[in-house]
Amino acid sequence: MSTDAPTPISPARKAGILAEALPYIKRFFDKTIVIKYGGNAMTDPHLKDCFARDVVLLKLVGLNPVVVHGGGPQIENLLTRVGKKGEFIQGMRVTDAETMEVVEMVLGGQVNKEIVNLINQHGGKAVGLTGKDARFIRAKKLLMQKTGAPLGDVVDIGQVGEITQIDPSLISFLDQGDFIPVIAPIGVGEDGETYNINADVVAGKLAEILKAEKLVLLTNTPGVLDQSGKLLTGLTPKDIDALVEDGTLSGGMLPKIGSALDAARSGVNSVHIIDGRVEHCLLLEILTDHGVGTMIKSR
Repeated sequence: MSTDAPTPISPARKAGILAEALPYIKRFFDKTIVIKYGGNAMTDPHLKDCFARDVVLLKLVGLNPVVVHGGGPQIENLLTRVGKKGEFIQGMRVTDAETMEVVEMVLGGQVNKEIVNLINQHGGKAVGLTGKDARFIRAKKLLMQKTGAPLGDVVDIGQVGEITQIDPSLISFLDQGDFIPVIAPIGVGEDGETYNINADVVAGKLAEILKAEKLVLLTNTPGVLDQSGKLLTGLTPKDIDALVEDGTLSGGMLPKIGSALDAARSGVNSVHIIDGRVEHCLLLEILTDHGVGTMIKSR
């Protein structure tokens, strides 16, 4: 890693950069931006700090960021420590009762509180939530269709949830008090069952319900890549179907792409899959012309 100091930016250039952001601040003032936070941006200390600063700045200039986070690496670390091996089917974590305890401990506790603390250290007013708070994310057991099997032939992946309802009133209440919601993707069933829900799915559905201006999904890649590794900066539903069909999109990218596409079709103005390994990627994507990923278009 280079230890060279960054090139100083002149005061005039700094002023120019701030002035360039003005049209975007005006366009997105008082608009909701749902951000799925995950990948390297959650594990690298410098990138974590950049993310927290970006979220606070977006709030201070009048946008309404809502953060939904994952925690895959942290869950894997704790599972390993207790002698369990993580298993995934079609990008979804298989979640038995013991794994659910670990997931809830990591997502609703360790990871959520760390993000809240970081944002608050930089002057934000973050509040940590899970979908069990005020039962605002209702869910039922997800029955996953077996790949290539007849319709109705499903595989049981445990306490993995499918969202049935999101009550936006809690998020709206927090927004009115200038708080920044930080949400762990855990839902609650009709009888109080706890469900692990894919964070991309929660972010997408929340963006739909809140009528968000943007849904931004942070990843560990430059965006969506074709088979030769080239960045695809804009995709339509037809493009996505072709990429799934030829195997370009698979595994953990499937729920991400599905959520992005559903959100775009349901009225979210723009959906972006961006490179969370880039410093201040949120500011680059939202407040400049220099996007750092793939935009999903509804058609």
